[in-house]
Amino acid sequence: MENSKNQEALNYHKEGRPGKIQVVPTKPYSTARDLALAYSPGVAIPCLEIQKDQQFAYDYTAKGNLVAVISNGTAVLGLGDIGALAGKPVMEGKGLLFKIFADIDVFDIEVDEKDPAKFIEVVKAISCTFGGINLEDIKAPECFEIEEKLKEALDIPIMHDDQHGTAIISAAALINALELVGKKIEDIKIVVNGAGAAASSCTTLYMALGAKLENIVMVDSKGVISTRRTDLNSRKLPFATNLPCNTLAEAVAGSDVFLGLSVADILTQDMVRSMADDPLVFACANPNPEISYADAIASRPDIIFATGRSDYPNQVNNVLGFPYIFRGALDVRSTGINEAMKVAAVLAIAELAKKPVPEVVTAAYNTMHLSFGRQYIIPKPLDPRLLITVAPAVAKAAMESGIARKPIEDWDKYADELRQRMGLDNKLIRGLTEKAKENPKRVVFAEANHINMLKAAQIARSEGICVPILLGNEERIEKIIAENTIELEGVEIVNLRHDREEAKRQKYAKMLTAKRQREGMTFNEAYEKMFDRNYFGMMMVEAGDADAFITGVYTKYNDAIVPAIEIVGMREGLNHIAGLNIVTTKLGTFFFADTMVNNHPSKETLIDIAKLAHDSVHLFNTEPVMAMLSYSNFGERSAGSPAMVHDAVEYLHKNYPEMLIDGEMQVNFALDRELRHDKFPFSKIDGMNVNTLIFPNLSSASIAYKLMLEIGMSETIGPIQMGLNKPVHILNVESSVRDILNMVTIAVVDAQVEEQKLLNHRK
Repeated sequence: MENSKNQEALNYHKEGRPGKIQVVPTKPYSTARDLALAYSPGVAIPCLEIQKDQQFAYDYTAKGNLVAVISNGTAVLGLGDIGALAGKPVMEGKGLLFKIFADIDVFDIEVDEKDPAKFIEVVKAISCTFGGINLEDIKAPECFEIEEKLKEALDIPIMHDDQHGTAIISAAALINALELVGKKIEDIKIVVNGAGAAASSCTTLYMALGAKLENIVMVDSKGVISTRRTDLNSRKLPFATNLPCNTLAEAVAGSDVFLGLSVADILTQDMVRSMADDPLVFACANPNPEISYADAIASRPDIIFATGRSDYPNQVNNVLGFPYIFRGALDVRSTGINEAMKVAAVLAIAELAKKPVPEVVTAAYNTMHLSFGRQYIIPKPLDPRLLITVAPAVAKAAMESGIARKPIEDWDKYADELRQRMGLDNKLIRGLTEKAKENPKRVVFAEANHINMLKAAQIARSEGICVPILLGNEERIEKIIAENTIELEGVEIVNLRHDREEAKRQKYAKMLTAKRQREGMTFNEAYEKMFDRNYFGMMMVEAGDADAFITGVYTKYNDAIVPAIEIVGMREGLNHIAGLNIVTTKLGTFFFADTMVNNHPSKETLIDIAKLAHDSVHLFNTEPVMAMLSYSNFGERSAGSPAMVHDAVEYLHKNYPEMLIDGEMQVNFALDRELRHDKFPFSKIDGMNVNTLIFPNLSSASIAYKLMLEIGMSETIGPIQMGLNKPVHILNVESSVRDILNMVTIAVVDAQVEEQKLLNHRK
């Protein structure tokens, strides 16, 4: 098994393009003109500007987003002094983490030099290339001197992550754990096992947060670092204690906190049992902690336990900090990383752990539930909110402490920029969320015995997006709520089969009979349908007992759309309904139609789809610029699907001249306005960026948006039902909590629009 894992690791680094990182061009380079601007003669112009003022390097080069990960390989992970070149895979890995978590570019620099003075001179000589320097895997005590001398000499952010990363993350865990057990940091006794770079930095940071030096005992391989010892160097002497203890066991007895930065299996169960009530044990030795998870948990029930491992709760992982600390420092062009910035990172990380955990995080860790508590005192490394939480906190601290050369003035704009960097720009749905909160509506959750529906209802209610109405068996719903600690106390639950709902069943059956009697529906038939959750729930909306309706998590689309058409009906002037998906990418937001209804649309159907998409995109405060897609361009094919699309566009141009739409066209011409202008300058949408794509059939639409989703190019919101008279929306089967929440938000805004239409009509 071990050999198999070893080979898997070797294959990962070797197969395909060797290594884990590469350099990617960020400017056009396909023409002679591009190359002339990129290199000679055009490149001379920015060179001369930088010669005049070196700060222009941030404007004309990649310096401002470039960090050097520099090591001499003397303390690589748990491998020790393996040499600079042998440490290169780790440095590349650090570069990968910088990029994927904070969109920071990295050059890994392996310096084959152990002499601190010479190493410092090498780094100083190349430092002008970078916006920041991450020192990595350099052994103590040399790392202290190297970092200090470089910080004195250079005016860019510099941090030895092995020292400060663990300090920042463990300090966030410490703050939250102390809150859970009701202890104050100034009162606790702390034992730090290990006296290297990380131990020194952790202890210093804990004291900055309020811990008392007289309550801290540090232990190295020879025992307690005490004032009685004569072998202490200048790095250990400041932490020497005069307490009467000499061994780890003596130090741990009665202590509140154990921080391990040493070796595996040095802490015993008896030592843990000797600690004070509600002990905090952070066993951070890698790859194996100072005490195993099983032994620690078995030692006593009141323990809060953390390790550096991802397979146990409460992972103290440096990746929670360094990408975002450098991101914030780079974005304000900070001249360094100071204590105020580290403390800001600590507090931001700690606070994030107390907020509701999004489903994208629970899904990534294959767990149903995460919430602030003994098993969750710090955020998970894959939490996407870290970027927009920690980086701004660090940037603000740099500004407030006077070392920011480019202060941020618009923090909302900065948050948007951070989201855009990581493809997290969901400004559209955030805007809709704010609009929904202004006037929350009553939303019926049809399949309320599905856990995702209940989780979405919880979030929607807690954020003030809607007033949920749960449709289903109350005993079953309450059991799911209790088993999954879902907060929905006091929410309305409607059991459509219960005797107490007889009056509504009678009322709704009469209404449906009146609507459908000329289509042959009898009262008895309508009454029977009121035992179906889709019919009953949609009648709640039709009767005004609710404002919007959500279904589809496990209901087939056809089983939901039939009652929707029968009950709320299609909008006046339309003969078709359709579906719309919002697709968010790094290139922007696009609207895809029709993604759920019409398999092989006719000309008339395409016209209705375009009209519906046009109105729906307006609902999202966006001016629709629409392309009707095909496999040919502007009359190249005179028969079949292209001809039908061509005729639909012709009709729309004639009858809806205000509509910005053209086609038929291939998708590359739709999305590349310069290409479109070169070939088809006569187009009605010439010079415009297309944001709405009308597909020639359901297959092409579904394939397109699902392909983008699966290969990680986008996120999708929808499908949004278009063409019904009232807010009834049908989800994809097994939609995630996030999908449902997005749809609830859209349904509420949809209901707000319907309400305004009614008010305008009455006027």
